[in-house]
Amino acid sequence: MGVPFRGAKVLVADDESAIRDTLRMILEYEGYRVLEAADGEQALTVARTRAPDAILLDIRMPRRSGLDVLERLRAEGIDVPVLMISGHGTIETAVRALQLGAQDFLEKPLERQIVLRRLEGVLERAFLRSEVDTIQREEDRRWQLVGTSEPMRRIRELIARAGPTQATVLITGESGTGKELVARSIHRASTRADRPFIKVNCAAIPDELIESELFGHEKGSFTGATGRQRGRFARADTGTLFLDEIGDMSLKTQAKVLRALESGEIEPLGGGEPVHVDVRVIAATNKDLREEIAAGRFREDLYYRLSVLPIELPPLRERREDIPALVEHLAALVCAENNFRPRRFTDEAIEELKRRPWRGNVRELRNTIERALILAPGEEIGVEDLPDVETAAGPARTGEDWFDAATLREFKERAERAFLERKLEEHGWNITRTAQAIGTPRSNLYKRLEHHGLGTASGRNAAGGQDS
Repeated sequence: MGVPFRGAKVLVADDESAIRDTLRMILEYEGYRVLEAADGEQALTVARTRAPDAILLDIRMPRRSGLDVLERLRAEGIDVPVLMISGHGTIETAVRALQLGAQDFLEKPLERQIVLRRLEGVLERAFLRSEVDTIQREEDRRWQLVGTSEPMRRIRELIARAGPTQATVLITGESGTGKELVARSIHRASTRADRPFIKVNCAAIPDELIESELFGHEKGSFTGATGRQRGRFARADTGTLFLDEIGDMSLKTQAKVLRALESGEIEPLGGGEPVHVDVRVIAATNKDLREEIAAGRFREDLYYRLSVLPIELPPLRERREDIPALVEHLAALVCAENNFRPRRFTDEAIEELKRRPWRGNVRELRNTIERALILAPGEEIGVEDLPDVETAAGPARTGEDWFDAATLREFKERAERAFLERKLEEHGWNITRTAQAIGTPRSNLYKRLEHHGLGTASGRNAAGGQDS
């Protein structure tokens, strides 16, 4: 008997007392708790009031048949696993029971091992289904779109309209506004919801590798290609491909993405036959692609191919009325992820959060909430527990503060972080332009940002999702 089911409640509904006694003996020996019912009406009452984990249900009983009981349970939304029992069952009866939602069928005389094996089977399936439902609820909560402001109402309407279509979607907005959250919401609202959702961060993959990541490669197609690899387009087949930071993609790769969108075919690096894929593409960027087109850095034809359904996300400062709900939602997420006891933010603290500029949008808000929950000593988070505006994403120090460092290493760490944060702000938190300005490869800049916990590279959830 499997450990997860020891102690499970099983309702035995049969009008023969000898059958009930036998099943009670068998099941209690294996660690089950047994409930009993001698007729159909009693079976319904016990099922409604005692919440059994499974039911062994005789088909022929007085006052109400087993099939009637099963039909009534399903009509009332009681989805407990049911094994039907019959001493003279027919194929038609078995089919009818399965149509009504029975999980299995047992014939008298009952054999101990068959009863136990099939009961354990239905309980295991129910347990796994419950686990999946729990994970799905947690995932839905994590990627929940929070807010009731007018801008968020419009975003929800656009998601509802875009979801069922097959059109490409271009999501724009400042860093930290929750573009990945919206992309996932569109996927969940689509006919592809049970198919893969594959994300590609175009800014985080070096130019020399992004084509391989997107389209795959054959063995030996380039130095280091020691085996065949499926690309993200192929992995997203029948599902959704999310091209995050599409504005940082090279012109060469843009041309290949355009061809894939128009033809539905991809060509892995290193030759081979073109592969047909059925992929719905959602792209996102914090850049103004029209400016990028004017500067010759983005293809105009790809822009029009991507922006069939454009969605622009508002910055947090344009929907401040959503901040109280966001604080409650994000605080609950942070507490659950870190096994913290639940704590609330005072009204004064929330008012202070509503007044702040939030250049990093919801990502910055989450970082602020997380830091406060970690450092605040009391049961409530007050204004005095909130990080300063300058330090919401991390310690921003003046030159004099650096000299408080205890070691040369700490001094260098503080100076580098402040330098990177300043340069990112100067270039609108654009990774490519910042990397070019400070003379370092983009991949190295991402590593340093990750090292210092700066928002652009931290990959934290924004409004329950991740921003692009």
